Amino acid sequence: MCAYCTISDMETPRTLQAAIVHFSDPQRAFDTAVEYRWPGGNVTCPRCGEAKHSFVKTRRLWFCYVCKKQFTVKVGTVMEDSPLGLDKWMVAIWMLANCKNGISSYELGKAIGVRQNSHGFCSIASAKQCGATPQ
Repeated sequence: MCAYCTISDMETPRTLQAAIVHFSDPQRAFDTAVEYRWPGGNVTCPRCGEAKHSFVKTRRLWFCYVCKKQFTVKVGTVMEDSPLGLDKWMVAIWMLANCKNGISSYELGKAIGVRQNSHGFCSIASAKQCGATPQ
């Protein structure tokens, strides 16, 4: 990992094949997404910003006591409305972070086994190449 990363104790895969195997475990993909989203483990509601919540293990979501809404690790990110699971998203994010020359949405879709025009992948791949933040 680089000197600027805040997640130093996580085991990170070195190859695409290792990343696919690593993130194929749903719990590992979820734990990694939570650690990247909320470094240090201080989970806050993406709607109201409060940290008063309870976690529902069976559904992998939180219930905020302040705004009375449920939220997952995907809420408020490019993954929010996507039907794809975290296993696919984490491999896609790994590829975007580790491809030195960028990656096309076609190549990304082919590598993880989804269609090129799957929701979110076109916007995240093109935003990464432009240096912008995907919406």
